Amino acid sequence: MNAIQFVATGAHRLARHAARYLAVITTLLSLCGGAYAQQPQPASEAGITVTGDGSVNVPPNYAQIGIGVTTRTKTVKEAVDTNSKRMAAITAAVRDAGIAEKDIQTARFSIQPVYAPAGSSVSQDARAEPRLSGYNVSNQVTVTVREIGKIGDLIDRAVAAGATDVGNVSFFVSDPSKALDQAREAAIADARRKAEVYANASGVHLGRVEWITEDTSGAPPISHLLSRAAPASMPAPPPIMSGEDTLRVRVTVGFQIAR
Repeated sequence: MNAIQFVATGAHRLARHAARYLAVITTLLSLCGGAYAQQPQPASEAGITVTGDGSVNVPPNYAQIGIGVTTRTKTVKEAVDTNSKRMAAITAAVRDAGIAEKDIQTARFSIQPVYAPAGSSVSQDARAEPRLSGYNVSNQVTVTVREIGKIGDLIDRAVAAGATDVGNVSFFVSDPSKALDQAREAAIADARRKAEVYANASGVHLGRVEWITEDTSGAPPISHLLSRAAPASMPAPPPIMSGEDTLRVRVTVGFQIAR
């Protein structure tokens, strides 16, 4: 066998083996593809998703109120000394109204310069800077009132003691868990009612609950803004109406469609 015959014979054998290998690979790919095609694909779960709202009204059982004093004098030392004396008298009056020491908390203390206008004379240099005329010192406390009926008397005492600032009155519920549970029950009932409406309108039967999520954003406390108090004692305690606080719950519920 010469060299040319040897090369031709080797090429023929290589082509024959390659054809066999190609046939085997093609068969395997076909089998794998068929097996993959026969696997059942997960079907999307049909269902009804709705939101439900529930609320309950509860009377608040405690409140918070901001009380303070602002003083203005020519020097920082004089402003701080004057403010401290007035604030001591105010906190003493607050304690005399039956407020515990732990329920009086400093909310803000500030010292700010006060500038007088440069003047309106036409001949005056327009670029003149404002003139420092004194300082404002402000001391504000947050008072927690455990007996809501005492709020009016507390404000009257504080103003008589020299308070010049009375902030927001906010009412709270100390333990809203039981009331929120009632709101949750109402929210679930509202969600089921809506889901049944959709199911009846669509001609299907409502199935069991698949999942529930709750919107955790709470309702803000009830607040009443009181204007700046006068520096003189009021003739009678101001009427403060606590009303009722509304606690709300919103849930999203997924229902199955019964087969």
